[in-house]
Amino acid sequence: MTPIIVVLDYPAAAPARELVAKLDPAVCRLKIGKELHTAAGPALIDEFQRKGFQIFLDLKFHDIPNTVAAACRVAAAQGVWMLNVHACGGGKMMAAAREAIDQSAGAKPLLIAVTVLTSLSDAEMAEIGFAGSAADNVLRLADAAQSHGMDGVVCSAMEASLLKSRLGREFLLVTPGIRLAGDAAGDQSRVVTPVDAITMGADYLVIGRSITHAADPAAVLQKIVAQLTALHATD
Repeated sequence: MTPIIVVLDYPAAAPARELVAKLDPAVCRLKIGKELHTAAGPALIDEFQRKGFQIFLDLKFHDIPNTVAAACRVAAAQGVWMLNVHACGGGKMMAAAREAIDQSAGAKPLLIAVTVLTSLSDAEMAEIGFAGSAADNVLRLADAAQSHGMDGVVCSAMEASLLKSRLGREFLLVTPGIRLAGDAAGDQSRVVTPVDAITMGADYLVIGRSITHAADPAAVLQKIVAQLTALHATD
Protein backbone atom coordinates (compact mmCIF):
# COMPACT_ATOMS: atom_id res chain seq x y z
CA MET A 1 0.00 0.00 0.00
CA THR A 2 1.09 3.54 -0.67
CA PRO A 3 3.28 5.41 1.83
CA ILE A 4 1.96 8.80 0.64
CA ILE A 5 -0.43 10.77 2.85
CA VAL A 6 -1.76 13.98 1.27
CA VAL A 7 -2.45 16.83 3.67
CA LEU A 8 -5.88 18.49 3.44
CA ASP A 9 -5.17 21.78 5.20
CA TYR A 10 -8.18 23.79 4.08
CA PRO A 11 -10.60 26.11 5.91
CA ALA A 12 -13.68 24.57 4.30
CA ALA A 13 -14.93 21.38 2.68
CA ALA A 14 -15.20 22.74 -0.87
CA PRO A 15 -11.48 23.15 -1.68
CA ALA A 16 -10.74 19.81 0.00
CA ARG A 17 -13.33 18.12 -2.21
CA GLU A 18 -11.87 19.85 -5.27
CA LEU A 19 -8.42 18.43 -4.56
CA VAL A 20 -9.62 14.97 -3.57
CA ALA A 21 -11.54 14.69 -6.86
CA LYS A 22 -8.14 14.81 -8.61
CA LEU A 23 -6.52 12.11 -6.46
CA ASP A 24 -6.55 8.33 -6.60
CA PRO A 25 -7.08 6.33 -3.37
CA ALA A 26 -4.90 3.58 -4.84
CA VAL A 27 -1.81 5.82 -4.61
CA CYS A 28 -2.41 8.03 -1.58
CA ARG A 29 -4.15 8.39 1.74
CA LEU A 30 -5.55 11.64 3.19
CA LYS A 31 -4.73 13.58 6.36
CA ILE A 32 -7.46 15.64 8.01
CA GLY A 33 -6.20 17.96 10.71
CA LYS A 34 -7.54 20.56 13.07
CA GLU A 35 -8.44 23.22 10.51
CA LEU A 36 -10.53 21.10 8.18
CA HIS A 37 -11.99 18.97 10.96
CA THR A 38 -13.14 22.12 12.76
CA ALA A 39 -14.70 23.44 9.56
CA ALA A 40 -16.31 20.31 8.18
CA GLY A 41 -16.33 17.74 10.96
CA PRO A 42 -16.73 13.98 10.84
CA ALA A 43 -19.11 14.07 7.85
CA LEU A 44 -16.22 14.82 5.51
CA ILE A 45 -14.27 11.86 6.87
CA ASP A 46 -17.22 9.61 6.05
CA GLU A 47 -17.52 11.16 2.58
CA PHE A 48 -13.88 10.57 1.67
CA GLN A 49 -13.89 7.06 3.15
CA ARG A 50 -16.84 6.23 0.89
CA LYS A 51 -14.66 7.29 -2.04
CA GLY A 52 -12.11 4.68 -0.99
CA PHE A 53 -9.59 6.85 0.85
CA GLN A 54 -8.03 5.85 4.15
CA ILE A 55 -7.95 8.72 6.62
CA PHE A 56 -5.21 9.81 9.00
CA LEU A 57 -7.03 11.86 11.65
CA ASP A 58 -4.37 14.31 12.77
CA LEU A 59 -5.87 15.96 15.87
CA LYS A 60 -2.91 15.29 18.17
CA PHE A 61 -4.96 14.46 21.26
CA HIS A 62 -3.29 15.83 24.40
CA ASP A 63 -5.44 15.89 27.54
CA ILE A 64 -6.15 13.91 30.67
CA PRO A 65 -6.22 10.13 30.06
CA ASN A 66 -10.01 9.70 30.25
CA THR A 67 -10.65 12.49 27.77
CA VAL A 68 -8.08 11.19 25.28
CA ALA A 69 -9.40 7.63 25.61
CA ALA A 70 -12.94 8.82 24.89
CA ALA A 71 -11.79 10.75 21.81
CA CYS A 72 -9.89 7.70 20.55
CA ARG A 73 -12.98 5.52 20.93
CA VAL A 74 -15.02 7.94 18.82
CA ALA A 75 -12.33 8.11 16.12
CA ALA A 76 -12.05 4.33 16.01
CA ALA A 77 -15.81 3.98 15.66
CA GLN A 78 -15.70 6.31 12.69
CA GLY A 79 -13.32 3.95 10.94
CA VAL A 80 -10.25 6.13 10.51
CA TRP A 81 -7.08 4.35 9.42
CA MET A 82 -4.72 6.23 11.74
CA LEU A 83 -4.91 8.75 14.59
CA ASN A 84 -2.40 10.40 16.86
CA VAL A 85 -1.79 11.64 20.38
CA HIS A 86 0.99 13.79 21.86
CA ALA A 87 3.70 11.74 23.56
CA CYS A 88 4.17 14.69 25.93
CA GLY A 89 0.79 13.77 27.42
CA GLY A 90 2.61 11.07 29.34
CA GLY A 91 2.55 7.33 29.81
CA LYS A 92 -0.85 7.10 31.50
CA MET A 93 -2.47 9.06 28.70
CA MET A 94 -0.87 6.94 25.97
CA ALA A 95 -1.78 3.73 27.78
CA ALA A 96 -5.40 4.90 28.09
CA ALA A 97 -5.49 5.65 24.37
CA ARG A 98 -4.06 2.21 23.59
CA GLU A 99 -6.66 0.49 25.75
CA ALA A 100 -9.49 2.44 24.13
CA ILE A 101 -8.36 1.41 20.66
CA ASP A 102 -7.85 -2.22 21.65
CA GLN A 103 -11.35 -2.40 23.11
CA SER A 104 -13.03 -0.82 20.08
CA ALA A 105 -15.17 -2.94 17.78
CA GLY A 106 -14.16 -3.55 14.17
CA ALA A 107 -10.87 -2.64 12.54
CA LYS A 108 -8.39 -0.99 14.87
CA PRO A 109 -6.80 2.24 13.65
CA LEU A 110 -3.07 2.68 13.91
CA LEU A 111 -2.22 4.72 17.00
CA ILE A 112 0.86 6.90 16.78
CA ALA A 113 2.41 9.54 18.99
CA VAL A 114 3.76 12.97 18.10
CA THR A 115 7.29 13.44 19.42
CA VAL A 116 8.64 16.88 18.50
CA LEU A 117 6.89 19.09 15.96
CA THR A 118 9.02 19.41 12.82
CA SER A 119 8.53 23.19 12.96
CA LEU A 120 10.59 23.39 16.18
CA SER A 121 14.29 24.19 16.06
CA ASP A 122 16.77 23.37 18.82
CA ALA A 123 16.67 27.00 19.96
CA GLU A 124 12.90 26.91 20.27
CA MET A 125 13.07 23.64 22.20
CA ALA A 126 15.29 25.38 24.77
CA GLU A 127 12.96 28.38 24.84
CA ILE A 128 10.00 26.24 25.94
CA GLY A 129 12.00 24.43 28.60
CA PHE A 130 13.22 21.21 26.97
CA ALA A 131 16.79 20.17 27.75
CA GLY A 132 18.79 18.82 24.83
CA SER A 133 18.29 19.08 21.10
CA ALA A 134 15.14 18.31 19.14
CA ALA A 135 16.70 14.96 18.18
CA ASP A 136 17.42 14.15 21.84
CA ASN A 137 13.82 14.74 22.76
CA VAL A 138 12.51 12.77 19.78
CA LEU A 139 14.46 9.74 21.00
CA ARG A 140 13.27 10.09 24.58
CA LEU A 141 9.62 10.51 23.59
CA ALA A 142 9.78 7.73 21.00
CA ASP A 143 11.11 5.34 23.66
CA ALA A 144 8.18 6.29 25.90
CA ALA A 145 5.70 5.89 23.04
CA GLN A 146 6.89 2.39 22.23
CA SER A 147 6.90 1.32 25.88
CA HIS A 148 3.27 2.46 26.25
CA GLY A 149 1.95 0.59 23.24
CA MET A 150 2.00 3.08 20.39
CA ASP A 151 2.27 1.65 16.87
CA GLY A 152 4.77 4.33 15.93
CA VAL A 153 5.60 8.00 16.10
CA VAL A 154 5.50 11.16 14.05
CA CYS A 155 9.05 12.40 13.55
CA SER A 156 11.32 14.15 11.11
CA ALA A 157 12.88 11.87 8.53
CA MET A 158 16.20 13.14 9.83
CA GLU A 159 15.69 11.01 12.94
CA ALA A 160 14.24 8.01 11.09
CA SER A 161 17.41 5.98 10.63
CA LEU A 162 18.34 6.21 14.29
CA LEU A 163 14.80 5.42 15.43
CA LYS A 164 14.59 2.35 13.20
CA SER A 165 17.83 0.97 14.55
CA ARG A 166 16.80 1.76 18.11
CA LEU A 167 13.13 0.71 18.10
CA GLY A 168 12.96 -1.95 15.37
CA ARG A 169 11.60 -2.21 11.84
CA GLU A 170 8.01 -2.82 12.94
CA PHE A 171 7.71 0.48 14.82
CA LEU A 172 6.15 2.89 12.31
CA LEU A 173 7.64 6.26 11.45
CA VAL A 174 5.33 8.90 10.00
CA THR A 175 7.26 11.84 8.60
CA PRO A 176 5.93 15.32 7.84
CA GLY A 177 8.15 18.06 6.49
CA ILE A 178 8.38 16.38 3.07
CA ARG A 179 9.13 18.64 0.10
CA LEU A 180 10.10 17.98 -3.49
CA ALA A 181 13.54 19.17 -4.52
CA GLY A 182 13.42 22.92 -5.13
CA ASP A 183 10.23 23.54 -3.13
CA ALA A 184 10.21 26.14 -0.36
CA ALA A 185 10.49 24.80 3.20
CA GLY A 186 7.67 27.04 4.43
CA ASP A 187 7.24 26.85 8.21
CA GLN A 188 9.09 23.55 8.54
CA SER A 189 12.59 23.62 10.05
CA ARG A 190 13.57 20.05 9.12
CA VAL A 191 12.57 18.97 5.61
CA VAL A 192 13.65 16.22 3.19
CA THR A 193 12.55 14.85 -0.20
CA PRO A 194 10.27 11.79 -0.50
CA VAL A 195 13.05 9.52 -1.78
CA ASP A 196 15.45 10.66 0.93
CA ALA A 197 12.80 10.11 3.63
CA ILE A 198 12.13 6.53 2.57
CA THR A 199 15.87 5.88 2.29
CA MET A 200 16.31 7.18 5.84
CA GLY A 201 13.70 4.73 7.14
CA ALA A 202 10.34 6.54 7.00
CA ASP A 203 7.27 4.33 6.56
CA TYR A 204 4.74 7.04 5.69
CA LEU A 205 5.27 10.43 4.04
CA VAL A 206 3.00 13.32 4.98
CA ILE A 207 3.06 15.65 1.96
CA GLY A 208 1.21 18.94 1.79
CA ARG A 209 2.16 21.98 -0.25
CA SER A 210 4.27 20.18 -2.83
CA ILE A 211 1.04 18.47 -3.96
CA THR A 212 -1.77 20.74 -2.79
CA HIS A 213 -0.22 23.98 -4.11
CA ALA A 214 0.78 22.47 -7.45
CA ALA A 215 -0.88 23.50 -10.71
CA ASP A 216 -1.48 19.80 -11.40
CA PRO A 217 -1.63 17.91 -8.07
CA ALA A 218 -2.32 14.55 -9.72
CA ALA A 219 0.77 14.88 -11.91
CA VAL A 220 2.97 15.72 -8.91
CA LEU A 221 1.55 12.76 -7.01
CA GLN A 222 2.32 10.44 -9.91
CA LYS A 223 5.84 11.87 -10.11
CA ILE A 224 6.42 11.01 -6.46
CA VAL A 225 4.97 7.53 -6.98
CA ALA A 226 7.33 7.00 -9.92
CA GLN A 227 10.33 8.16 -7.87
CA LEU A 228 9.48 5.77 -5.04
CA THR A 229 8.81 2.91 -7.43
CA ALA A 230 12.22 3.46 -9.04
CA LEU A 231 13.83 3.51 -5.60
CA HIS A 232 12.32 0.15 -4.67
CA ALA A 233 13.34 -1.28 -8.03
CA THR A 234 16.97 -0.66 -7.13
CA ASP A 235 16.72 -2.23 -3.65
